[in-house]
Amino acid sequence: MKSGKPTPRNGEGLRLRARVRYLYHGSQPPAVRFRMAVIVIDVLIIGFFLAAPILREAGWAFYVADYFVATLLALDLAARAWAYSDWKDWLKRPIVWMDLFILLTLLVPAWAANLGFLRLLRIWTVLNSDFFWRTVGHRFDDTRVEGVVRALAGLVTFVFVATGFVYAFFRGHDGIAGYVDALYFTVAALTTTGFGDVTLPGSVGKLLSIVIMLTGITLFLRVAQTVIKPNKVRYPCDRCGLQTHDPDAVHCKACGNLLCIPDED
Repeated sequence: MKSGKPTPRNGEGLRLRARVRYLYHGSQPPAVRFRMAVIVIDVLIIGFFLAAPILREAGWAFYVADYFVATLLALDLAARAWAYSDWKDWLKRPIVWMDLFILLTLLVPAWAANLGFLRLLRIWTVLNSDFFWRTVGHRFDDTRVEGVVRALAGLVTFVFVATGFVYAFFRGHDGIAGYVDALYFTVAALTTTGFGDVTLPGSVGKLLSIVIMLTGITLFLRVAQTVIKPNKVRYPCDRCGLQTHDPDAVHCKACGNLLCIPDED
């Protein structure tokens, strides 16, 4: 009969998984330092994505760097999945699918050359991840600062994704000779300044300009809203479940239940 005791190999695997889970989810200083290092690597990867249109001219060296970044991202995603209690539940998260798509563009850089601008979605996935807020922004979790940062992440991500799209599909047309020209056009359209010295050709170009303008206005309004809206604290009401309240609230505004919100000071 087989005993219920784990074999040495299984035992080592369980210890390794526990170690990985500790590094990705633990609150002790070694785990925090590990996650900080991962975030620094993420920032460097985003820098690589931003510089990719220029670095692509380096030829084979660019593809070597591309596959190196793909290896780092694949290892990180595999470790996060392994550290998660239920990997099937982990796969249901939209951020995970975005990261997997980014990894795909890295694994087939020649085939996905025109989709490379979508790698900059990594800005949004990093700044909206629980991993980031548990490590860097834990002091500002569920505060106005978090809301502003998330809103800015959406705006910045849109700027660079739109710039990458314009550069990939309209380079060489009407003044767009390089990445800076594409960025200049995107910011001019997004802010509705419309200098007019750089334009996109045809009906497709006009429609894209309209999308950039409308989306830019929406994202700017979201940033402004998060800055000026009244400050709230997260304290779920145990009767109706309302998640946020005014810092000095005594009763829940939804059901009138008595609240005991702790003083942060």
